[in-house]
Amino acid sequence: MHLSIVIPAWNEEKLLPATLQALHSACASFSAAGISWEVIVCDNNSTDRTAEVARAAGATVVFEPVNQISRARNTGAAAASGSWLLFLDADSTPSAPLMQELAATIARPDVLFGGCALVMDQPLPGSEFFIRQWHRLARWKHWAAGSFFFVRRDAFTESGGFSLEFFAAEELELSDRLKKIARRQNQHFVFLTNHPLVTSARKLAFRSPASHFWFMLKTALTGGRTLKRRESCDIWYDGRR
Repeated sequence: MHLSIVIPAWNEEKLLPATLQALHSACASFSAAGISWEVIVCDNNSTDRTAEVARAAGATVVFEPVNQISRARNTGAAAASGSWLLFLDADSTPSAPLMQELAATIARPDVLFGGCALVMDQPLPGSEFFIRQWHRLARWKHWAAGSFFFVRRDAFTESGGFSLEFFAAEELELSDRLKKIARRQNQHFVFLTNHPLVTSARKLAFRSPASHFWFMLKTALTGGRTLKRRESCDIWYDGRR
């Protein structure tokens, strides 16, 4: 089995080295499980040393000129050769137990896609409440967060990949389409909970809880239309790092 780990990265020279280092350590036991793996970093039009840092760590680097997370993930996936894809954010550090759990999961023929539980790298007001609610929603809706999203390559191709209509929450929309494929093929979504992924709390730190609540409220009131407008998704596109 061959796993392609796709990391979209826009101006991530600060956090990407730790992600790649953690990833290499976490995947060290893959060979014993009969899994080969590759890392593909999609440089999403960075103006810093993101590409240089990625190459120095042994990753394959591809370039996506349009600054949009959906495009970056799709461009990275297009360069992948694995039968499984894992989309991992550049500010997240997977552990060895999490990757071992992933290895055991993707070896199952009844699994089509999935995600994992998250934990923030620093405590912030409201963060634990937000994460608990996300976990409940993810298990109920069978949604995988983009920070750790694994899927069979053939299913990803059949689905058409991440929608270019979305500037945020594109992984939730893709999850909904993959659920239909899973039902047809008698396969399942799996949500890994034993070893949460450590991910950066910076997006919560940069904005007040009230601003995040207001964004979610606007999204609900507009039926999700805010997710299709870049200017409405500045939490992800304001460039702050």
